[in-house]
Amino acid sequence: MKEHNVPLKMLLFIILGFIGFLIIISLIWRLCSRRYTLPCPTWLRFFVELDNPFTKVNRAATIVQYLDLTQGMKVLDVGCGPGRLTIPVAHKVGNNGEVVAMDMQQGMLDCVQEKVKKAGLTNVTLLHAKIGDQQLEHNVFDRVLLVTVLGEIPNQQAALKEIFYALKTGGILSVTEIIFDPHFQRQGTVLKAAHAVGFREKNVFGNSIAYTMHLEKQV
Repeated sequence: MKEHNVPLKMLLFIILGFIGFLIIISLIWRLCSRRYTLPCPTWLRFFVELDNPFTKVNRAATIVQYLDLTQGMKVLDVGCGPGRLTIPVAHKVGNNGEVVAMDMQQGMLDCVQEKVKKAGLTNVTLLHAKIGDQQLEHNVFDRVLLVTVLGEIPNQQAALKEIFYALKTGGILSVTEIIFDPHFQRQGTVLKAAHAVGFREKNVFGNSIAYTMHLEKQV
C-alpha cells in the first residue's frame, strides 16, 4: 500500500504546485497590468476563443443577446482579440450596420480578417489602435463592447472617456468581467470609473464574480 501511496502523493504535490504557480503568475500579471498594457498575446488566442464552461455570462451568445442589437447599428468591439464577439455581432447588425474591430495587436486583427473572409462578411472594419489614444470619432456608435478587457488598460479614465464621446446619446457600453480572468474588475471599481466620465448604470446581468454591466451615455 505504501508503494502505491508514494506516486499518488507525488501527483498531488505536482497538481498543487501547478495551481500555485498559476496563482502566482496571475497575481504578478495583475500587478504589472496596473502600470503597463498587457493584453493576452496572440499566440494564446485559443484561450480567448473559448466560452468559459463555469459561467453563462461570458458566453458569446449571451453577451450578444444582452446587447439587443438591431439591423443597421454601429458597434465597436474594443480589444476584439481574434473576433469571438466581432463575428456574431456583425451577423446581427446586418449589411446596413457596421462593426469596428479594434485591437492594439496586429496578429489578433489578422485572425479577425481571416474569419471575416471565411464568413463572407462585408460590414467589419479593422482598427489597429489602443483605446485611450483618441483614435475614435465622436457620436458614432450605438454599442461598445469591453469583454474582459478593462483590466488590461492602465489608464482606464482615458479609455472610458474616449468610449463615452464615441457613443451616441443613449448608446450602451457593455462591460463583461469574470473572476477567472487575471485582470478581473469588481462591479464597484467599474461603476466608479464609469460614473467619473458621465456614464450611468442601466443593467447588470450575472453576479459579483461573473457579470455583464450595461452603462448608458446620457447627456
